[in-house]
Amino acid sequence: MQLSINGEMHDIPADYESGVLLWALRDHLGMVGTRFGCGAGICGACTVHVDGVATRSCITPVSSVAGTEIRTVEGLAEGEVLHPIQEAFIAHQVPQCAWCMSGQMMQAAAFLAQNSAPTEPEIVEAMKDNYCRCGCYARIKTAVAYAAELAQENA
Repeated sequence: MQLSINGEMHDIPADYESGVLLWALRDHLGMVGTRFGCGAGICGACTVHVDGVATRSCITPVSSVAGTEIRTVEGLAEGEVLHPIQEAFIAHQVPQCAWCMSGQMMQAAAFLAQNSAPTEPEIVEAMKDNYCRCGCYARIKTAVAYAAELAQENA
């Protein structure tokens, strides 16, 4: 099986085809930016994009994403140019332990692609199912709003 990940085709061995996307990404392809958190699709640490939709890779069967475009945190930047959400997370010093941050950024990037000028309540609603054990929610909310501003400036 082949999967399109971050704009490149990757061969996935048969022993991964019956598993979940998270392990194919991390163990087979070495894309360790996607984190394992709960393993039940609850915490959001494993969030990637599948055809632009924020998706929990720990519960997504590899077989279900054939023929889609998968984007991981490693593919969020455009070459050397950081995605606005990456710039905003750095500018607002969001990460503490950073375990959830790739999932937070992927959730936020998918949200901002759908809503380029979100209100604070919309940001809170969009991000509410991505957990942060360190409690960086206020900084995450501020960074998502700032990323929306950056994206509008760069448009």
